[in-house]
Amino acid sequence: MATLTQDVKQLVQEKAKAIRVSIVQSVTAAKSGHPGGSLSIADVMALLYYVEMNVDPANPKDPNRDRFVLSKGHAAPALYATLAEKGYFPKEELLNLRKIDHMLQGHPDMKHTPGVDMSTGSLGQGISAACGMALAGKIDNADYRVYSILGDGELEEGQVWEAAMFAGHYKLNNLTAFVDFNGLQIDGDITKVLSPLPIPEKFKAFNWNVIEVNGHDLDELHNAIESAKAFTEGPTCIVMHTVKGKGVEEMEGQAGWHGKAPSEEQGVAFVNEIMGVQ
Repeated sequence: MATLTQDVKQLVQEKAKAIRVSIVQSVTAAKSGHPGGSLSIADVMALLYYVEMNVDPANPKDPNRDRFVLSKGHAAPALYATLAEKGYFPKEELLNLRKIDHMLQGHPDMKHTPGVDMSTGSLGQGISAACGMALAGKIDNADYRVYSILGDGELEEGQVWEAAMFAGHYKLNNLTAFVDFNGLQIDGDITKVLSPLPIPEKFKAFNWNVIEVNGHDLDELHNAIESAKAFTEGPTCIVMHTVKGKGVEEMEGQAGWHGKAPSEEQGVAFVNEIMGVQ
């Protein structure tokens, strides 16, 4: 099994912490946004952009770069925080999230934000675009890989399963999809709103390679991503068991924080908690 060196793991952990801090700060400054499902994917975002993906902030349109599509586009604060941390644009811009005449919209916009490969927000459409990118790569005999993150509530969209059928049929082995399986969506428990369970079996039925991991364990995530790279028969779905609001105790496992911004006082307290400041 592939393992991360201690130095690399420490780097990714530090970046994930920085990403969480920026998520809280940006959503607090905007007074709106989606912190819960952004915090739950901070670990995989840090790992992708600092270890797994072939990307270069100095050349964001490199045709040979790996592609990333945030299908759960409402988690844009996590993507923006990662891109800023990586150097695609100044971190100061994060405090202009959702503000008029600034580039960081409430959902990712590929036309105005460096590093964003696909405009997303309407659930189900991101994974479909990722499938198109992957198929284009196969047709062009390109080496790039495509990564996409879906929400578990997003799986209630029928378009997701059309995309899953498409990817399985065309054996898109350059595509890796992650499901942020935190069990909660804006209206509450996913099993009570419209259950998409069982998730692994559904993807397997569409001829996907499926791997289940702890979405906050960097070694498990790394091993799964490396296994996906080595799998040649078709696409891979990595089902990440995560905690909504991970890193902020008051937010953890609470659907109420899906789309609610902290007050200024809460924002300061949450940042201190993430940073370990007493």
